[in-house]
Amino acid sequence: MKLLILIHHPFALWNAPEWLGERIHRDFPQIEVDQRNTYQDVEEHIRDAEIFFGWSLRGDQFLAGKKLRWIHSTAAAVHQLMSLELRASDIVVTNARSVHGPVVAEHAIGLMFALAKCLPAAVRYQQQRVWAQEQIAYQHPRPQELSGSTLGLIGYGAIGSEVAHSALALGMRVLVVRQHPQKASGVEQTFGLDRLDDVIAQSDFLVLAAPVTEKTRHLINAERLAHMKPEAYLVNVSRGALIDEAALADALRNKRIGGAALDVFDHEPLRSDSPLWELDNLLITPHTAATSDKMWERHYALIQENLRRYLDGQPLLGQVDKQSGY
Repeated sequence: MKLLILIHHPFALWNAPEWLGERIHRDFPQIEVDQRNTYQDVEEHIRDAEIFFGWSLRGDQFLAGKKLRWIHSTAAAVHQLMSLELRASDIVVTNARSVHGPVVAEHAIGLMFALAKCLPAAVRYQQQRVWAQEQIAYQHPRPQELSGSTLGLIGYGAIGSEVAHSALALGMRVLVVRQHPQKASGVEQTFGLDRLDDVIAQSDFLVLAAPVTEKTRHLINAERLAHMKPEAYLVNVSRGALIDEAALADALRNKRIGGAALDVFDHEPLRSDSPLWELDNLLITPHTAATSDKMWERHYALIQENLRRYLDGQPLLGQVDKQSGY
């Protein structure tokens, strides 16, 4: 049985460490591990692989894998794997949402605190050696408390559910919007996408934690931004494609919303000439929400358990609905 690990990304941390394949083979000696960091000759290497670990694979590359039975995405998102050929197959697809969910949720809560407590402004004043107690206390929006405020949460998967759990512990009122609006545990109310505008209008903080699908692409556009309170904040830790960035830049520039914090963007790295850099009411983090010194150890715990399940013929953790794309 052959496992092909193929991850190539310009950000080194996303690439599999050398020890990954070695540890898999040590713990599962019956598995032949082929670990690579380039797509050169991928068709040759995937031809006899039964398992593929990676976050991207074109349709023609997938079709070369005649023996494939299981594909595991080392990212939470799977849209870069979801070719028409894969969707039409009976191949099992899993993702790493349980690896990234809790860590990304921590980042989302951190961004909410930073916005509520005006920390970006404090950093700017510090760099100018200005004691800005008066300026920060009376700026717009003024410093806020998370406790008692309303969180509108779009998406309730591995990230969203963790964000909700933390927000509830902080005393926030949590409203959830999800594609299938079954009740989310502990939150005040759960709505379908048809009620999104109502939730936006009530939210002091609007957090995006939804996957990219045809229904969610540019979900937050000029019309939706117009429903936000003038002192409300938008936080995106999901995918940049959920936001119409031009519309957001316009709303921020004209102070129609309180501010925003973005960890993800339509095009990454964010171009140096992007107008988003110039907005003083936008906090930018460079897609670091999932970054953790424990990330690959967390990956390995999931990989080890799922390999054990696969060999025993048991259901795998983190299975993806290929038709819905998450």
